[in-house]
Amino acid sequence: MRRLFLVVLGSGFGGGARYVLGGWFIHNLGVAFPFGTVSINAIGSFLIGLIMHLRLNTTLISSDLRLTLTTGVLGGFTTYSTFNYETISLFQQGATLLGVLNLLVTVILCLIAGAAGLLLGRWWVPV
Repeated sequence: MRRLFLVVLGSGFGGGARYVLGGWFIHNLGVAFPFGTVSINAIGSFLIGLIMHLRLNTTLISSDLRLTLTTGVLGGFTTYSTFNYETISLFQQGATLLGVLNLLVTVILCLIAGAAGLLLGRWWVPV
């Protein structure tokens, strides 16, 4: 029950952070392209790579903290469902190029960000 509470607490924090950061992107860059969702998913991919490396290769992060940060905070922060909806919406609006761009940028950027998080973790705490 304690671990469930940690996930719920982390998810609320992550969802709140996504709402604030997503709003900032919309306010500053508009809605023509989902910059907020792309950025949020890339940041989350980077952080999960870093956190998982640190958890699996050091004692810096406990299993409870890893659960809270990855399943909780980052689970609430990142959003595949929004990425999916925005990509489909772009295609439905006839913005095929933007739809393909969103798909490619998100997948490639998140893979690069995840690898960068792992690399930072390995640099910071070599295995």
